[in-house]
Amino acid sequence: MNKLKILLIEDDEIERMKFAKVASKLGNHTIVEAENGEKALEVLERIDLPNLIVLDLNMPKVNGVEFLKILKTNENLQYIPIVVMSTSNNHNDIKRCYEIGASGYMIKPLHYEDYKKKIQGLIEYWVDNELIL
Repeated sequence: MNKLKILLIEDDEIERMKFAKVASKLGNHTIVEAENGEKALEVLERIDLPNLIVLDLNMPKVNGVEFLKILKTNENLQYIPIVVMSTSNNHNDIKRCYEIGASGYMIKPLHYEDYKKKIQGLIEYWVDNELIL
């Protein structure tokens, strides 16, 4: 199994803990966390590029859509796969993210067991695919 380096951009500490807990049971993946898009941009300047970015939409300072726009216009960062994981099931939010260049969009499940299945599917998908970084 390949080991992923995942940048998780999420302002909710409980959500970050939940993601890390599920991911840790799926392999020895590295999770780097940022509380918002602004901090994530700082993180990207000082670490090796991640294989995958998991991005929340509704955050303070630089929100998910703004972050996605910035990343997709940066020639060094534009090819990093970004999966949006949000509570929003608004069709316009989903469409907008795909138009900007999101690799995927997941609605956060309310129940923990459903959440675990979604995260497991997400990680397994990206472990099994060829990444260009």
